[in-house]
Amino acid sequence: MPIRRTSAALALMAVAACAPAAVQTPQTTAPVATTQPAAPAADSIDRKLAQYTSVRLTTDLPLSARDRQIIPLLIDAAREMDAVWRQQTYGNLDSLVASIQDPRVRRYVEINYGPWDRLAGNAPFLGGVGPKPEGANVYPADMTKEQFEAAVAGGGARADSLRGLYTLVRRDPGGRLTAVPYSRAFRPNMERAAARLRQAAALAEDPGFRRYLELRAAALLTDDYQPSDLAWLDMKNNTLDVVIGPIETYEDALYGYKASYEAYVLVKDLEWSQRLSRYAALLPALQRGLPVPDAYKRETPGTDSDLNAYDVLYYAGEANAGSKTIAINLPNDEQVQLQKGTRRLQLKNAMRAKFDRILVPIATMLIAPDQRRHITFDAFFGNTMFHEVAHGLGIKNTIDGRGTVREALKEQASALEEGKADVLGLYMQVQLQEMGELQGDAMDSYTTFLASIFRSVRFGAASAHGRANVARFNYFKERGAFSRDAATGTYRVDPVRMRQAMNALSEQILRFQGDGDYAGVQAFMARYGQIGPELQSDLDRLATAGIPVDVVFEQGTDVLGLR
Repeated sequence: MPIRRTSAALALMAVAACAPAAVQTPQTTAPVATTQPAAPAADSIDRKLAQYTSVRLTTDLPLSARDRQIIPLLIDAAREMDAVWRQQTYGNLDSLVASIQDPRVRRYVEINYGPWDRLAGNAPFLGGVGPKPEGANVYPADMTKEQFEAAVAGGGARADSLRGLYTLVRRDPGGRLTAVPYSRAFRPNMERAAARLRQAAALAEDPGFRRYLELRAAALLTDDYQPSDLAWLDMKNNTLDVVIGPIETYEDALYGYKASYEAYVLVKDLEWSQRLSRYAALLPALQRGLPVPDAYKRETPGTDSDLNAYDVLYYAGEANAGSKTIAINLPNDEQVQLQKGTRRLQLKNAMRAKFDRILVPIATMLIAPDQRRHITFDAFFGNTMFHEVAHGLGIKNTIDGRGTVREALKEQASALEEGKADVLGLYMQVQLQEMGELQGDAMDSYTTFLASIFRSVRFGAASAHGRANVARFNYFKERGAFSRDAATGTYRVDPVRMRQAMNALSEQILRFQGDGDYAGVQAFMARYGQIGPELQSDLDRLATAGIPVDVVFEQGTDVLGLR
């Protein structure tokens, strides 16, 4: 998950200064005018649904009696994030769902949280529906970029609030753009979620977890998340965990400013987490060894970072839309990262499901037969884990003092950050293997990484992860990191050229970020970010073979047997 935060205190002061006195409710109608949507053809919707394979979210990790009481409360709080996210991404989604007669179409709308296909570049799959608004439903539907830029041109508190992570942009009665704090716009949902978190805190046996839940409950009602982010990093001995609140900015394709609500309910795998714990201490050394000039690695990552493995019990909100993440790197606040680092959460049960049901079948079709033995779960776990570690490395602020990388790169920031994490994660995995700190060999890492590119490219252009993988595939192809056998349609890794391409792309991305080179990133994505005919043909083969693109979850208290 990418790095994207400005000072919470600054945003809150700006909101207080600029928010209108009257409470403004968020727009709840659909963000584009439509006629009654027309359902797609039956064979089309069946193919779309077949892109997802269903996975039950359960765990065989031990749960105490208190854990079993707490988990339903955390799931209740997570459901409130889901309700708010439906408004943020679409508007009155319940009305759209109720208008659809075909249960298969309703199901696909629910998977996508709207009528736009997240695995197909957000193309509409219902007739009569227009393009997906770049600003989703967090900006006025009729707002242009020129209007927004004019509104923030004067700087100051109003501009800060309009660009804030935790505000909706709406129009006042006179048509002027104004910022509405999330905690005000979604007050009933936040109050219900906060109440559940406080109930869970009262039951929590671990004092660190109890303190985090109390502070997170307060944050939902105030939009001040930094104290709870710090408390979340301080807790070390908890068995249960919940990631909850407005976190990522992927959905804001207009500017990348606005955070979306989501939640994960988790149980820690203590044995696996202990195995991973030693890697956190290596972060400063890994930062110093990055293949880039010193100016682009002068920041020192926090040494309080840790790596943990979890079974995930519930996904909600943005986390549950379209393709699902299998690892998390938080908090996103740059100040917190520099002060205390981050926590990397590996979602082991979801990861295993994707490896078995998606990655192995992809490798069987697209990887050269004699290299398929290098497709291993340990390498896949390592690819994923060090992707999250890599988010904490590199640079968060431009080297010339113009502000954060996120601010400089705007809507380009997310995809580039995901690309950085992918390639730097592979770089670190290979480095640690050569240092004797990590089991496995480079060919396992390289080959599994290549197979994973095919898996992630299928997430589509609407996904930051998907765009990053397309660009990396084309960049690596140009440099001969792999070759394709035209007769069999299978790919073979060249380990020497793979390493060269890995190092070159790592340096290029870190330079883009440190320089805040918006135009350079645009040109890079224009050159490398398109799926070519040959790759599309191979992706079509995967679809024809019935290999799913991603997973949907059977989840909740009934699945867990807790109610």
